[in-house]
Amino acid sequence: MYTRPSAHAILRRRGAASAVSLAAVGVATVSLLIGAGGVAGAAPQPTVTQVQQRLSQLNTQADRVGQQYDQVQQELASANQRLTLVNREQSRYQTQFQSMRNSVAQIAVAAYEDGNLTSPAALLTSGNPQKILNQSSILLEMSANNSAAVNQFLLAARQLTGAQQEARRVDAGIVALKNSLSSRKQALNKVIAQQSTLLAQLTPAQQAVASPGGGTTAPPPGNTKYKGPTSTQADQAVAFAYAQIGKPYVWGATGPNSYDCSGLTMSAWASAGVSIPRISYDQMSSLPAVSLSDLQPGDILGFAGNSHVGIYVGGNYLIDAPQTGSDVEKVALSGWYQSELDGAVRP
Repeated sequence: MYTRPSAHAILRRRGAASAVSLAAVGVATVSLLIGAGGVAGAAPQPTVTQVQQRLSQLNTQADRVGQQYDQVQQELASANQRLTLVNREQSRYQTQFQSMRNSVAQIAVAAYEDGNLTSPAALLTSGNPQKILNQSSILLEMSANNSAAVNQFLLAARQLTGAQQEARRVDAGIVALKNSLSSRKQALNKVIAQQSTLLAQLTPAQQAVASPGGGTTAPPPGNTKYKGPTSTQADQAVAFAYAQIGKPYVWGATGPNSYDCSGLTMSAWASAGVSIPRISYDQMSSLPAVSLSDLQPGDILGFAGNSHVGIYVGGNYLIDAPQTGSDVEKVALSGWYQSELDGAVRP
C-alpha cells in the first residue's frame, strides 16, 4: 500500500538533491576556473636561445655599469686628492692671511691715531677674507708708504677666498660622485640578480654561450700554472695573470685579493712596469690594435662592445675575471668569448 510522504519528507529529499546538485555545479565551476586560470596565467616559457640572448644582454649591461662605476671611482679618488691639496693650500693661505691681517691691523691703528683712517673697527674685527676684500677701499685710504703691505694682505685674502671656494666645489663634487656610485651599485646589483635567475634556467653548456665564464671549455688539468718565460714585459704580465687564478671577481677591484676584468688586465701589465688605462673602453681605444690572426700572449682582448676585457695567454686561451659569483680563471676562446670578441690591443 502506497503511503504518500509527508510534506516535511518531500522538502527534506528535495534539499538533499539540491545540495548534491549544487556541490556538483561547484566542483565543475572550480575546475573550470582552475583550468581557465591555468591557461590564462601560464605565460609561454622562453626558449633556451631567448634566455641566452637576454643573459648576454644583461652581462653586457653589467659590464658597462661596472666600467662606469670604475670610472666614477677614479674620479672620486682624484677629487679626494684634489681636496687634500686644496685644504693644504687653504691652511697655508689662512696662515698668511692671519699674519698679514695682524700686520695691517697695526698699520690701521696707527693710521687711525694719525687721523688718516676714519674707522678701522670693521677691518680689525673681521677674519673673513671676502669681507676684507669688500672693505679694501678702507685699506687703500692708508698711507702710500704702506701700500705694499696692504696689497700683500689683499692678495692673501684673495688666495684664501679662492681656496675656500674651491674646497666647497670639490666637496660638493665628492658628494655627487658618492651618490652616483650608490645609484650605479644599485643598478648593477639589480642586473646581477636578474642574471642569477636566468642562469638557473640553463645548463653549464648553455651558459657558455650566454656569458663569460659560464661553463666554457676548461683548460687541461695542471695547465693553470705558468711555466713559461718571464724575459719580456708581456711574459711578466701573463705570469702575473696566471698567479691570480682562483681569486674572486669583485667589480671595481684591482687586487691584490680580487679583481674585475679591466682591473686584472691593468694590474697584470702594471706588474711588468707598463701603465695602461683603468677602464676597459680606454684600454681598447688607446692601446695599439693588433690583428686577431696575430695574437700573442699578453694581448688584451675586448668583448661585447669592449665593455669586457681579458688577457690572452696563448693556445687559444685567455685569463679572465668573468663576473660576480665567479673567480679569475683560464678559459678557452670559445662560446661567449668567441661570439662576442671585438678585437685585440697590445700594450
